[in-house]
Amino acid sequence: MDGLDTGDTAWMLASTALVLLMTPGLAFFYGGMVRSKSVLNMMMMSLSAMGLVGILWALYGYSMAFGNDVGAGLVGNPFEAWGLKGLFVGSYTGDAISYPLSGTIPALVFVSFQATFAIITVALVSGAVADRMKFGAWLLFAGIWATIVYFPVAHWVFAFSNESSGVVGGWIANNLAAIDFAGGTAVHINAGSAALALVLVLGKRRGWPRESMRPHNLPFVMLGAGLLWFGWFGFNAGSALGANGIAGFAMINTVVATCAAMLGWLITEKVRDGKPTSLGAASGIVAGLVAITPSCSSISPMGAILLGLIAGVVCALAVGLKFRFGFDDSLDVVGVHLVGGIIGTVLIGFLADPGSPAGVAGLFYGGGVDQLWRQVVGAVAVLLYSFTISYVIALVVKAIMGLRVDAEDEVTGIDEAEHAESAYDFSTLRSIGGSGTPRPDAAPPAAAAPIPAHASKES
Repeated sequence: MDGLDTGDTAWMLASTALVLLMTPGLAFFYGGMVRSKSVLNMMMMSLSAMGLVGILWALYGYSMAFGNDVGAGLVGNPFEAWGLKGLFVGSYTGDAISYPLSGTIPALVFVSFQATFAIITVALVSGAVADRMKFGAWLLFAGIWATIVYFPVAHWVFAFSNESSGVVGGWIANNLAAIDFAGGTAVHINAGSAALALVLVLGKRRGWPRESMRPHNLPFVMLGAGLLWFGWFGFNAGSALGANGIAGFAMINTVVATCAAMLGWLITEKVRDGKPTSLGAASGIVAGLVAITPSCSSISPMGAILLGLIAGVVCALAVGLKFRFGFDDSLDVVGVHLVGGIIGTVLIGFLADPGSPAGVAGLFYGGGVDQLWRQVVGAVAVLLYSFTISYVIALVVKAIMGLRVDAEDEVTGIDEAEHAESAYDFSTLRSIGGSGTPRPDAAPPAAAAPIPAHASKES
């Protein structure tokens, strides 16, 4: 079939699977960071996003994000591809293969790829509300938020106009011409802003910040970080939408920026706390991945190293702001994703290399402030829209059904209260270890790794 490239299609099928793997990876990352009595609920929040958002995406989300614009570049027509109509017509067998394409790949492959972006963005928000949010309230918030925040913002950022098909895209991608290759604004600033709004309405965990709320399973955290880094190659290099040089450019930048961010975070911990930690290494990995997401096609590999180093240091410092300002962002979604997304988006205005695939010159390459102001406007617009609408959604859900579990359930454990399950069978441990076996919610053994400042106490 004219236009179909099997190599591009194979790469995008693989990229879609890689990005979908990021959500279970996030479940391990977040699940390890909470206490043992909350791990199942935390992981369920991520996995439930896969089920809920995947269906909404097929019904109307894809159409809202990539359908023909219905006004001022703000949102696509939700009825244009309702239920993915028009995207699967044609013949898939025989000599005359005929079905809709998106560039050089089948349209349904593109639909699936972008569905995984919507899923992981919603799941990211959940880390801010660990230990205390009703599961039903989370699902209601997630469904409304995906519909009126993520889908429109994805249209702003990812929907480019196509003159040949007559499709009119989003205002950030086209009118503003800000660069966001794989989702620094639509995914990370968007999720981080929503997380901040939600925790302000939800309130603090009981006992925070007086009580130690250390991660219960650091190997889970390290495993999750590794899965996220692995899947992120589909996220960034897959956003090239083909097996091409742009994908390779994005991939090497994703490698080196993440390496630099991890080292930057560990150095900051060593200077500030005296010890580099495994939690710090995992957090630095995620900070670097977040920062390079919007910029992986527009800066050089050396620029990516600088960007990653800055992101690692700044995010390591930013996670302590919750203690200063008194908002309980349980797993540092604001400090890593909002701050990291802003760093990666705005620094394009300084570091954009005219020799990169994007072909844009930043301030350090003689381009002046033209690209810089575009990046700032795009970042601020997404931040303000997401924060404002998320705050309102949280208030509405609170009025309908309440956001928090009961105080007693929060103390005894949200896993039992919300899911009638527990991650670990402590009764078996008691029968083996005798009466001296610790309680299910007891702290890990004293030999556990040192507690990073952002995990348990004010930095």
